[in-house]
Amino acid sequence: MPIAFIQEFDVEAGDSSTSNYDAVKAKLNVDADPPAGLIVHTAGFTGDGIFRTYDVWESKEDFERFRDERLMPAVQAVMGEGATGGPPARERIYQLHDVVKP
Repeated sequence: MPIAFIQEFDVEAGDSSTSNYDAVKAKLNVDADPPAGLIVHTAGFTGDGIFRTYDVWESKEDFERFRDERLMPAVQAVMGEGATGGPPARERIYQLHDVVKP
């Protein structure tokens, strides 16, 4: 069953830096090696002090495998390199009723 995964990071007014996100993405190499089960990934500023990532996955198991085997090691490597910021302020996972893929 498909799931949505959302993370929200609070940002200070006027902060549009994506250096942490970009460094993690570079370590993940998802463009050349997409994770199994990922349907779509989005990331951006909401305009009201939040940087949000929104993913749709084929299953919770696909997401958990990616999180445990690839995402968290990449995050830990970047954050260990002197990056600023911290964990997301909010995080949600929920089962989706419907997903339309054109």
